[in-house]
Amino acid sequence: QVQLVESGGGLVQPGGSLRLSCAASRMRTSDNAMGWYRQAPGKQRELVAAIARTGSTIYADSVKGRFTISRDNAKNTVYLQMNSLKPEDTAVYYCNGPGTWYSGTYYTSGYWGQGTQVTVSS
Repeated sequence: QVQLVESGGGLVQPGGSLRLSCAASRMRTSDNAMGWYRQAPGKQRELVAAIARTGSTIYADSVKGRFTISRDNAKNTVYLQMNSLKPEDTAVYYCNGPGTWYSGTYYTSGYWGQGTQVTVSS
């Protein structure tokens, strides 16, 4: 069974940065579309960023220009670099995969990690 393990969350001040990692096992991140989602208290889970097998990426409007999704094929890991963090970025962040990529849209499928908490506060 596929396993996804997130790490890298924590408490950071507004304007700070964090890098989240999603280490996958029993699947190859290089051969699949992968996504990062987040869920804030009282809100629905939302797509933050996704990366296609080809390397194409998409981002939620709220994080464009601040977040970057990438992967390291040798480490079978997907990253989410988060810069210029805002209090509204506070949420539990989840890794998802393998997803389906079609016409520039990421469709959730497969498996979820356990989540990692990101708190942006002064």
